[in-house]
Amino acid sequence: MLTHRALVHEYVSALVAFELSERDVPLHALPLYHSAQMHCFLMPALAAGATDHLVEAPDLDDIFARVPRDGIDSLFFPPTVWVGVANHPGFAEADLSGLRKLFYGASIMPVPVLHRLRERLPQARFFNCFGQSEIGPLAIVLRPEEHDARPDSVGRAVLFVQTRVVDEHLEDVAPGDVGEVVYRSPQLCTGYWGKPEETEEAFRGGWFHSGDLCRIDEEGYLFVVDRIKDVINTGGVLVASREVEDVLYAHPAVAEARGHRTAPRGVNRGRHRGGRALGAGRPRRAHRVRPRAPGRAQGPQGGAHRRRAAQERLGEAAQARTARTAELS
Repeated sequence: MLTHRALVHEYVSALVAFELSERDVPLHALPLYHSAQMHCFLMPALAAGATDHLVEAPDLDDIFARVPRDGIDSLFFPPTVWVGVANHPGFAEADLSGLRKLFYGASIMPVPVLHRLRERLPQARFFNCFGQSEIGPLAIVLRPEEHDARPDSVGRAVLFVQTRVVDEHLEDVAPGDVGEVVYRSPQLCTGYWGKPEETEEAFRGGWFHSGDLCRIDEEGYLFVVDRIKDVINTGGVLVASREVEDVLYAHPAVAEARGHRTAPRGVNRGRHRGGRALGAGRPRRAHRVRPRAPGRAQGPQGGAHRRRAAQERLGEAAQARTARTAELS
């Protein structure tokens, strides 16, 4: 349940973080029931007096034509669409020189894809947006000038948000260690409609618990490891599936990679305790890839790249809780 007060604070955070003004000409291509498209981009842009263009869907051929024709200078896409942009056969030749601000969030941005986009669009300023529906949804932003030093970071808290990275006892973790990111903010929801137990659990200790595992460095920049529920225990070793996906994305023949849970195939015979294999019967995570079409631009090669963006996961992290958020007010 989000109050008007919460949303107004979130709009001001977005106005400041994104440097929005009446000179902006954004194109809004995602459905407006998507909290990021509505509350991070359309509503703050309207408040700034920007010239807003809306389309029904992110048709890339249409968008490539609209950028020079309509003077579009800013775009927000989730990484799934940005991957399509980077792999599009018309991307190399399209006139995208007018783009000034490019935003990504709602799921994990592959760092190799981000490198390709930045190389092709050197005049554009990239913003990584991270958060979740319960906080409006914008909580953390990596600004354009911060990308070179920390391309795998989601950035630092926006104007009206306080963040900590804590252990299970709500104690701050040391820089470089992994913990859960928690929030305090006037942007936060008041709770989950009709679910007092879940509300109490989410706000335990006076902080909102995001469910995201992060590292924090000495300067307060956050690096998302994974959702707490998505970390895999395999043979007693904790693995973040996103790190495996980063390795797949770095391969020049891979266009897209995705991890998903599958049923276990038999018993893990690698390690046993008391005659029973550790991890037996637990869900596994499979990784699927889509090959890159011949002739398409290839991404950077080399070792594993940590993917990070935005976050959260403005959309995917939000979708994990959307079923529990039955009403906005």
